[in-house]
Amino acid sequence: MSDDTVAPGDKQSGTAIKWDDTNMTVSYANVVTTTATREEVSLLFGTHKNWTGSPSKELHVGLSDRVILSPFAAKRLLQVLGKTLNDYETRYGLIDVEPPQA
Repeated sequence: MSDDTVAPGDKQSGTAIKWDDTNMTVSYANVVTTTATREEVSLLFGTHKNWTGSPSKELHVGLSDRVILSPFAAKRLLQVLGKTLNDYETRYGLIDVEPPQA
């Protein structure tokens, strides 16, 4: 575990969080979708297989990972992702997720 894995932590308790990345795995995804029930929110990650860029009526997505969160953890993820993307766009410019017009 390196020193750069220390985060400020919980503002209310003042507890520092030390992120242990010794057993971390890395996955790549260019597609994500979600499902939800009352008790959990699932994030499904995968990669699309259309590397040629040619138009197709069907897009094959190979799912690789499923992350299951409580609704509370999902809400915190929404907040931290929003802040992260706001910071990114401030630094690098707006991210346009709309498909290009033909």
